[in-house]
Amino acid sequence: MQKRNFFTLLFTLLVCFFIFPVTTSHAGFSLFGQHKTVKAVDGEVMIPMTDVNDGIAHYFTYKSNGKKINFFIVKSTDGVIRAAFDACDVCFPAKKGYTQQGEFMICNNCGRKFHSTRINVEKGGCNPAPLQRKERDNKVIITVADMLTGIRYF
Repeated sequence: MQKRNFFTLLFTLLVCFFIFPVTTSHAGFSLFGQHKTVKAVDGEVMIPMTDVNDGIAHYFTYKSNGKKINFFIVKSTDGVIRAAFDACDVCFPAKKGYTQQGEFMICNNCGRKFHSTRINVEKGGCNPAPLQRKERDNKVIITVADMLTGIRYF
C-alpha cells in the first residue's frame, strides 16, 4: 500500500512540475519559457489578431541588440486587444512578469492583481507597463520605437 501512495505522489509531482507547465501559457510557471520570439518588418512587429483574440494572455519577446524585451497581448473582457510589457515600474528588477488568472493579470513578484480592462489604461506602480499598439489589416501592430521604450525593464 505504501508503494502505491509513493507512485501516486510521484505522478502528481511530475504532472505539476513537468507536464502542466509545458501546456500552460502563464509566465513564471513554464520550465521552458513561453515567450514566443517575434521580429520586426519595416519597423513594425505584426501579430495576427486571430492569434491573440481568445481572452488568454499571449507572451512574446522582441530582441534588440542582444536584449530581450518581453510583452504580452490579451483581449480583455470588454473586447479590447491590449498590450503591455511583461514588467512594471516597481517589480521589474525581479524579472518575473505576470501570470493570467481569469480576468486578471497577477504580478509574479508581489502578487498584486490587475483587471484585464485596466491594461493600457492604468500605468505606474505595479501596473503592467503599457505598450502602445494599433490594429490594422486584422493584425496587432507594435512599432519598434514603442517596443524600445520598455527596454529599461529588461
